Amino acid sequence: MNFQRGVFVTGTDTGIGKTLVSAILCRAWNATYWKPLQTGLADEEGDTPTVRELAGMSPARIIPPAYAFQAPLAPLAAGYLENVTVNPGRLVLPQVQGPLVVEGAGGLMVPVREDMMIVDLINSLDLPVVLVTRSGLGTINHTLLSLEALRRRGIPVLGVVPVGPSNPGNEYDIAHFGKTNILFRIPQLDAITETVVSGLSGHVPLLDVLQQQISQ
Repeated sequence: MNFQRGVFVTGTDTGIGKTLVSAILCRAWNATYWKPLQTGLADEEGDTPTVRELAGMSPARIIPPAYAFQAPLAPLAAGYLENVTVNPGRLVLPQVQGPLVVEGAGGLMVPVREDMMIVDLINSLDLPVVLVTRSGLGTINHTLLSLEALRRRGIPVLGVVPVGPSNPGNEYDIAHFGKTNILFRIPQLDAITETVVSGLSGHVPLLDVLQQQISQ
């Protein structure tokens, strides 16, 4: 397990807050950022510039996506529209100094190829996971299913990050039934800025502490 290399940030859904969490982790750990599979560039500039801006990162700590597609679809479907098939040989961990934060596309079961989903990519990269979840109604089921899918494949989970209004009951059930930790919380935010990310990064556990906990 490449604990020294960093983490893979995935979520229970798309648009759930993975990019914000990735920016917070990069700021907290002075990490390098890589989103290997980017889609939806026809509608927005993508997550890589967003993370760089929110975390106040230098270009040297940004790894460009291995694949960048225009359509706001899963990588498999977006690739079809551009006659591109994702080559797993391009989805290998880049060599960087210090921690690496890798952000996924959508949730665990998002198709990447006919024979690969995001969860398979996580497995191949051999990184532990930070799972981003919603804080509200329905999150217990979605989060526990995601945790089960990861553990069935032997993928370690560093913990869960709930996003949204505080819900201690849901957090307790996720931690208890999912046998996991709540790493930190992201409250309902009126605006997302570099200042906000900097403040939230102060609540992130040290990476080496998380590594020690999961290796015990």
